[in-house]
Amino acid sequence: MAFDTPLTSEETRRYARHLVLKGFGGAAQQKLKAARVLVVGAGGLGSPAIAYLAAAGVGHLSIVDPDTVSLSNLQRQVVHTTAAIGTGKAASAGAFAGALNPHVGLDLHAEAITKANADHLIVHADIILDGTDNLVTRRIVAAACEQLGKPLVSGAVSMFSGQVTVFAPHLGGPAHAALYPDAASDDALPSCEANGILGPVTGVIGTLMAMEAIKLATGVGTPLVGRLLVYDAREASFSELGY
Repeated sequence: MAFDTPLTSEETRRYARHLVLKGFGGAAQQKLKAARVLVVGAGGLGSPAIAYLAAAGVGHLSIVDPDTVSLSNLQRQVVHTTAAIGTGKAASAGAFAGALNPHVGLDLHAEAITKANADHLIVHADIILDGTDNLVTRRIVAAACEQLGKPLVSGAVSMFSGQVTVFAPHLGGPAHAALYPDAASDDALPSCEANGILGPVTGVIGTLMAMEAIKLATGVGTPLVGRLLVYDAREASFSELGY
């Protein structure tokens, strides 16, 4: 990444609260502007992550999602509107991000990520966020990230709780299989469709995912590598587990 791309005068005004933030400032903002982030899934977790990454000034966002917006999505997938029902989620999320911040470059992919295309979609990204809802896709994304040496921010939610972590074996952290062994299957995991999800829980976890991506892009703070942060909405509590 080239970190010496100057901010325009409009960007300087837009990101003013970042620029005066001690421990962040112009150097970190330029790193954000140079960053290329791929978000897999523009649903409950991808929505807040996309919104905050675009607002923060990530230079380039790629969004991958094969689905279309449905009415039942709108309780939690906040980048989509009632008018977007029936349109592709990637296009809808891209329209939101572009309207929020025209300085963000966008690549929109209305397709599922598979073993055949994962490397192609991931190779040009600096950081990958996975907010998908099944282990098959998560394993495909994780395997490609591990092979290509890319950090992976992973979030998951169910009912009243959620969790977020960062997989970065190339930085010395544990692999995806350390948390989700090969024997684990979707049948053993609670389904949002079957069990429900309280909308703001996805906002909490998706925003934490955006924060982890910003930390990785800028070098500010300590990412959740090898640490699983768990949120319980009913108790308003966070706990952290090592793995």
